[in-house]
Amino acid sequence: MREASFVKQNKEKWIGFENALDNNVKINPDDLASYYIQLTNDLSYAQTYYPGSKTLLYLNSLASQAHQKIYITKKESKNKIISFWRDEFPLFFYHYHKTLLYAFLIFASAVCIGVVSTLNDDSFIRLILPDHYVNMTIENIEKGEPMAVYKSGSNIGSFLGITINNIRVAIIAFAMGVIFSVGTIWVLFSNGIMLGAFITFFYNYGILEKTSTVWLHGTIEISVIVIAGCAGLVMGNSILFPKTYSRRVSFMKGAKDGLKIVVSTIPFFIIAGFIEGFITRYGEQMPSFLAYAIILISLFIIVYYYIIYPIALHKANKIKPLEEHLELIPKSQLT
Repeated sequence: MREASFVKQNKEKWIGFENALDNNVKINPDDLASYYIQLTNDLSYAQTYYPGSKTLLYLNSLASQAHQKIYITKKESKNKIISFWRDEFPLFFYHYHKTLLYAFLIFASAVCIGVVSTLNDDSFIRLILPDHYVNMTIENIEKGEPMAVYKSGSNIGSFLGITINNIRVAIIAFAMGVIFSVGTIWVLFSNGIMLGAFITFFYNYGILEKTSTVWLHGTIEISVIVIAGCAGLVMGNSILFPKTYSRRVSFMKGAKDGLKIVVSTIPFFIIAGFIEGFITRYGEQMPSFLAYAIILISLFIIVYYYIIYPIALHKANKIKPLEEHLELIPKSQLT
């Protein structure tokens, strides 16, 4: 192949890679490895067929720059934790939005089943929730205090107990993914049916508006359980669909990625636990506008951090079109 044809065929790839290196654009590790291998292959080809050429000099320089960026030992940033939550995790989670959608659809379908079943059979709630809990709730409704259960115990005790339990549920939702995703689907499905039955139970008693008290903490709590389910599906799907990896390597990668998603939920479970322990107990005395403001803010935080922000960050870190970066390389090196 003539040198001019070789350059024309590959220059877009080289310029894109150089731009990513110069601007410290975050690249998926698998993509980065692929780009580097392609670059070294091109360098070897140029060494064989175009010794002493400007193309060889350019590729040699680019490969050296890439090697230093990838392999040089760097000092850990003091803001590593901040960087993880602000940049690393949102960019990483963007690639699992489709899995999150599947987890949400499974959960939403289960909620619908719980609603329809409880509407058509009053006794269905007792198949889903323990009898003692149902009886206690009915007694509280008859006393005019349907949410009395959230007023029991101390603030700190409730906060710690609820937070630990929520984290336990998230870990179970993730860990059950090892059963080829079936375990995680079961956790999402059972929790969804429980939520649907619970809401409809209050509707049947004509006090659906009282559930706004539950949603004070439940907005974050339920949302993050779905996200933990997404983590379980990531791990389970890595076993079912290894793609180009061996099944063992794919599973290790899926387990690591899923665990990272679960870790991201912990601060949100702490917030939900705090709201349930210190705020929900006063929900019935709280002005409606304040209760709904807390619910909407909670929903916005979850949607923004896990959906909107990753998309925006991904777009901001995307490599720009070739035409915008032609000036990065002297034309003499590409002609």
